[in-house]
Amino acid sequence: MLKIIIADDHQIVRRGLRMTIDAENDMCVVDEASNGTQVMALIQKHHPDVILLDMQMPSMDGLDALKQLRVEFPALPVLILTTFSDDAHVYSALRAGASGFLLKEMNGDDLVSAIRGVAKGKPQLHPDIARRLMLHAPMPQDPFESLTERECAILKLLARGMSNKEIASQLILTEMTVKGYVSDMFVKLGVKDRTQAALMAVRFGLVKPGEL
Repeated sequence: MLKIIIADDHQIVRRGLRMTIDAENDMCVVDEASNGTQVMALIQKHHPDVILLDMQMPSMDGLDALKQLRVEFPALPVLILTTFSDDAHVYSALRAGASGFLLKEMNGDDLVSAIRGVAKGKPQLHPDIARRLMLHAPMPQDPFESLTERECAILKLLARGMSNKEIASQLILTEMTVKGYVSDMFVKLGVKDRTQAALMAVRFGLVKPGEL
């Protein structure tokens, strides 16, 4: 059972999200926060599997909460769920370490699918945001020049949303070996997480946009 914490300053939004999530048999909302300060305390209390985090909140907004989260809980999946889709908000959230960026206009099925995906370590981006990021991403001359053939193969699978365990099974490697390859690859590409690596792979044609 995936344990979810919702952080949003609008009660009606939290209620709608809770109803959608609690209707699933493999996840539940363990608590709600109306600002970033509250969510930090609730994480200590409940040890959740995924955080749904609004960008605009009083006391401590979502971006500041995310930055603090990454210091105290670096591996905890955090999905940004917001109405703001402009480039500034998206880039700020991804640089701060968001595991995904979703829009509140998405339907319930897509939301719970994104929660399941991010809980498995798979980056989650609303399709409109993914397309915009690919169009505006900086274009190095050869972003994959420093990667080995094996690292390129792993990057392709990572960008398609596969976990380290799934990649290991497909390439007949150990999960620990794949984890090492992924860490080295992040350093070579100058990215901080799987989401940024996946975007780069799509931007430069290693995988198709629909496979992200």
